[in-house]
Amino acid sequence: MYRFKDEFKTGIEQVDLEHKRLFEIADKAYETMVDEYISDKYDYIVEILNELKEYAQTHFKHEEEYMLSIKYRKFFAQKMEHDSFIEKLEGYDLQTVDENQKEVILELLDFLNDWLVHHILESDKLIGQ
Repeated sequence: MYRFKDEFKTGIEQVDLEHKRLFEIADKAYETMVDEYISDKYDYIVEILNELKEYAQTHFKHEEEYMLSIKYRKFFAQKMEHDSFIEKLEGYDLQTVDENQKEVILELLDFLNDWLVHHILESDKLIGQ
């Protein structure tokens, strides 16, 4: 379901490759949600949350370094959005994840969909211009 398309390209090769990986992690979350053969998805959701958080931190570091190197004027707004993304992921309570697996993964997918579409198209694409 989640595929990195040309419309999401910023024109910055490293950023685009890292965005593609974020789409892959989002797709992994989607595939976990629709997999009817996994009745208890807790471990999968926790793994996705951890992978997403770790990868996003690496990606944001690279993206922020690039923005600083070009003296990008909207750096601080971007940094605040990045920090908010990580805070959201860190805010998941594991007991809540365990008790409400379906709701949590749906919320996570909604959050990722909003982030991947809006943040990349409305914020990150401006970096490459």
